[in-house]
Amino acid sequence: YEGGTHLPDITVVTPLFHEGTLTAFVASRGHHADIGGIAPGSMSPSATSITEEGILISCFQLVDQGRFCEAETKTLLTDHPHPARNPEQNIADLKAQLAANAKGIAELQKTIRQFTRPVLTAYMGFVQDQAENAVRALIREIKNTRLDDMFEGEFEQTTDQGTTVKVAIWVTEPPSDGDRLAIDFTGTSAQTADNFNAPEPVTRAAVLYVLRTLVKDKIPMNAGCLRPVDIILPAESLLAPVSPAAVVAGNVETSQVVTNCLYGAFGCLGLAQGTMNNLTFGDETYQYYETICSGAPAGPGFNGIAAIHTHMTNSRLTDPEILETRYPVILREFMIDENSGGTGQWHAGDGLRRTIEFCQPLNMAILSGYRKIAISGVKGGDAGRLGRNILTTVENQPITLTSCTERSMNAGERITIITPTGGGYGPKNAQ
Repeated sequence: YEGGTHLPDITVVTPLFHEGTLTAFVASRGHHADIGGIAPGSMSPSATSITEEGILISCFQLVDQGRFCEAETKTLLTDHPHPARNPEQNIADLKAQLAANAKGIAELQKTIRQFTRPVLTAYMGFVQDQAENAVRALIREIKNTRLDDMFEGEFEQTTDQGTTVKVAIWVTEPPSDGDRLAIDFTGTSAQTADNFNAPEPVTRAAVLYVLRTLVKDKIPMNAGCLRPVDIILPAESLLAPVSPAAVVAGNVETSQVVTNCLYGAFGCLGLAQGTMNNLTFGDETYQYYETICSGAPAGPGFNGIAAIHTHMTNSRLTDPEILETRYPVILREFMIDENSGGTGQWHAGDGLRRTIEFCQPLNMAILSGYRKIAISGVKGGDAGRLGRNILTTVENQPITLTSCTERSMNAGERITIITPTGGGYGPKNAQ
C-alpha cells in the first residue's frame, strides 16, 4: 500500500555508490505474467483480500554481495497460500530486470566520470526544479485565465459497481511559497469489499500524469511536478483503502476513473472509456494478460482517434501471430467498431471489437467497467457507447457477461470484448 499497488508487477531497485557515498538508485518495473493468486494472471475479479491476488512483496533482497538469491527468491514465490504458477519464468524476468539496472548503473557511472558526482546530483535536482516551475506556470494560468474559461473546477463519475469518484480543484495562496494547487477527492465513495480500491500512490500517479500532459514545457516525468500540489484523500475511502483490502482493480480500473475526473474538472478534454478491459486467461502452464483499448477522447477543436491506447492502457498489444503461436487460442476478430464514439461538436474516437476463441479448457477472467453506465460527455457532448462482454458457446449461443466475471472456458468457446467509448465534447449544435 505504501509503495504503490498490487499487480503482477515487480520493481527491482539497484543502488549506485560512488566513492562510498550513495548517489542514486536505478529501478526497473516489470509486468510478470503471474505472481500467484486465485486465478492465472493474478487479476481475479473475485478477490476480496490482497492475499488472494498473489504474492505481496514489500521488500526483498534479490542480490547479496553479487550473488543472485535464487533459492530464496523461489521460496518467496512459492511459500504462499496462492503461489506463483511459473516461478522459473518469474526468476528469468527478474534477472532481465537486474540486467537492465546494470546497464543503467553503467551509464550513470559514465556520466559521473565525465561530469563528476556533484554535477550529476545537481542536475537531478534541476530536473525536479524545472518540473515544479512548469506546474507553477500552469497554476498561474488557471488562476489568471482559468484555461481560457474551460476550467470547471469539479467533476464526478459513477462506476458500474455503484461507487463514485469526486474531485474538486482550486488554487490556494499560502504566504510562504506562492500559489498551490489543491486537488480534493472529498465525496469519493468509501472503501469497498471488492478489489476496486486504489491505494493512495495510484491516485498520486494519476494526478502526476494529468499535470504532465497539461504543462507546456517538455519535461521528463518526475516528482517535482507534485511539489506545489496538495492532494486531499478521505480516509478509508476508495482512494485510500486500509490493508488487507483487495486492490488489483484499483490500479487498472479506478485509476482510469480518477484520470477522467481530473480532465473533466480541468474541462480541457473529453472523457476516455474509463476502463482497461482487462482480460486474463490461463492454467498451470499458460498465463496471459492484456488490456484492450478504445478510442481517444475528443477535445476543444479535435475529434478523438479511433482504437488507440490512451491513459493507463498505453501499452502495446501482443501481435496476433505471437498470441496464436504461444497460447492455445485463435484471434477470430479484431476490428474498429465504426460510429461508436460519443457524439457532440467534437466526437470521441471509435472503439473496437475483439474476439478470442479457446482451443482447450482455460480459466478466463475479465475486469472491466462501463457496461452499465455510459461515459458522460463534457461541455454538452453526448454520452459514449456502453461496452459489452459476450461469451459465445460451442453451440454458437451468445451469453452476455457482467463487467467483472471469472469462469472456465471450454474448447471452442469464444469471448468477445466490445469496448465502451468516451463521450463527446461540446454540444452538437455548436458553431
